[in-house]
Amino acid sequence: MKVPSALPHPWARLPFTLKEAADAGITQRRLRHQGLERPTRGIRVPEVEECPLDRSIRPYTLVTEFAAASHASAFLLWEFPGFLPGSDEQLIHISRPDSVAIMRRPGVKGHRGQFFADEIVTHNGLLITSRTRTWLDCSRKMSIEELTVVADHLLRVPRPDFEARSDPFATKEDLEDMLDRHKGTPGIRKARFALEQARVGADSAPETRLRLALEYAGLPEPQLNVPTELGAGVVRQPDLAYPEHRVAVEYDGEGHSEVAQIVKDIAREEDFARAGWLPVRISKRHMKNEARAAVAKVRIALQSRGWSPK
Repeated sequence: MKVPSALPHPWARLPFTLKEAADAGITQRRLRHQGLERPTRGIRVPEVEECPLDRSIRPYTLVTEFAAASHASAFLLWEFPGFLPGSDEQLIHISRPDSVAIMRRPGVKGHRGQFFADEIVTHNGLLITSRTRTWLDCSRKMSIEELTVVADHLLRVPRPDFEARSDPFATKEDLEDMLDRHKGTPGIRKARFALEQARVGADSAPETRLRLALEYAGLPEPQLNVPTELGAGVVRQPDLAYPEHRVAVEYDGEGHSEVAQIVKDIAREEDFARAGWLPVRISKRHMKNEARAAVAKVRIALQSRGWSPK
């Protein structure tokens, strides 16, 4: 018996639709081979150890018209920070306009809604809801704090020296416009509140959570990643700063345990101290129990510099 031939590139390693198979000249006999999984009608999946999420979802947006990755799938594909309940479930989320039928396929969570032209975009060859639309779509399941984390991520002005972009993913006006377009959407009240407390400047989700914890505890709102002149030509950029009280708060993530980074951190503390600033270092352990330890450290530092609650 003749063994079926190998699949042509790239279908030997990526999921594909039957239409793509026909266009590539793959025979019906080859498509019946046991080495191809059939998760749903019109789609075949070769046996591979690992397949990128966008490649796994792509055939589902092609096999049915007017279909795009959305909700939790888009949340993961855009690599949003923050916690979205259910995002770890093995489900593909697909949205279609409310003028057509919802997608019903094994392993798919179908959604329908009203979409403006700029709310469906192409990302790595995949149709997907835009970042701002995804933020709104996920608002129903997310907490206000986590929605703020994502909003800060979208509003953050990138650093061209380290990133291949110079513009933020969205402006505050972009997010406000998205909310105005879809009044009455489930979760929109949470999204509006999150946008009110979103700020430009946080470089990471922990920085946003720390800022919110400090403000919820009644501490003054800090500046975020503002270059600070410390004298003698030395400029530092604390994660959170209280210039009036000369208190600099730094969140030390996982990378700060590396030897080279420890040396840099010590130099940073010395620069602040020489300029009369009080550095406060916060780590992951300080963020437990609603960041009570972090809040306490910053409160003590501010009070030592003359701050008192009104």
